Amino acid sequence: MVSVKDTSLYSEVIKEFNYSFGTMFVFKEYVVSEINEGVVLNWEDHAKIFTNDIANFLGTKGVNTILISNRINSYSTIASDWLKFFKNNYSLKAYLIVSDEKTARLGIMTENLFFNKKIKKFNSLYEAVNYVKSGLIEIK
Repeated sequence: MVSVKDTSLYSEVIKEFNYSFGTMFVFKEYVVSEINEGVVLNWEDHAKIFTNDIANFLGTKGVNTILISNRINSYSTIASDWLKFFKNNYSLKAYLIVSDEKTARLGIMTENLFFNKKIKKFNSLYEAVNYVKSGLIEIK
């Protein structure tokens, strides 16, 4: 697994948000998250902060963003906190997870219980980005 910073994609970043818990890379068509090792990602301490920052930067009011979770580190999420995300009138056009871990399937299944669309998994960041750029994202 490779960080955005170590790829040719980094030159396309239009804004980088650095936090104590991870980094968000904003591109023209999508956002890539990279959460730090060992973080327990939750709404109040993490997701609310970067969701607001990204929505304000893009001027989207927090809707129709494509999020690619580039899981280069091992961390966990509070899957039920997706309910808080939606309760605050945020939505994603698509949610893609990049992970080469076989154990990621269980986490994705758990997140899918609370996420209101299908989560798509990829083995590499380039696969996920190509999926977005090829226009394969379904609008619902």
